[in-house]
Amino acid sequence: MTQQELNHEWYAVCTRHQHEKSAARILEYKDLEVFLPLYTARHRWKDRIKEVSVPLFPGYLFVREGFKRWLAILTTPGVSSIVSSGGQPVAIPFLEIEGIKRVVGSTLRVEPHPFLKSGDWVRVKCGPIAGVEGILVRHKNGARLVLSVELLGNSAAVEVDATDVERISVDTLRIDPNLRANSLSVRTAGRHSPSPA
Repeated sequence: MTQQELNHEWYAVCTRHQHEKSAARILEYKDLEVFLPLYTARHRWKDRIKEVSVPLFPGYLFVREGFKRWLAILTTPGVSSIVSSGGQPVAIPFLEIEGIKRVVGSTLRVEPHPFLKSGDWVRVKCGPIAGVEGILVRHKNGARLVLSVELLGNSAAVEVDATDVERISVDTLRIDPNLRANSLSVRTAGRHSPSPA
């Protein structure tokens, strides 16, 4: 990964209810780099059960280097605002989004999870998401790695084998930025509440 890639920033865009996919398509048509993380869910209708792809973070999608084209983004049908603090859009680091892409692109099962922002941090030691960090929680007979996007107040969970993770110190993460390179919890300077741009 080049230094130029590491410096590119992502921004969270708020969409109208159930407009994530259509807004993403239009933004891509406008030549913006868009990331809409999806997962497979089973929906039951009266006569059948069907698997559908739905947004991992409902009401949000991510746009890379959008600060140059705010007007094009905000005038897109289905877009309602850009996540901001103090009237300024808040950037999400490139490596944080890359971590989410790795999890969504893996063969592991991923789904939304109630938001978590503190707890025991672990790092995956092996497998398709080796190096990814998050919060380990027990679920039924297994374990899940919870990935929190603090800026949005949303979390996702991916099933992992508890023997494939190692506990890491949160203090170490704060001291050594190199250890946070693959972390999926978006931490910003100070607390930010999602608000329109």
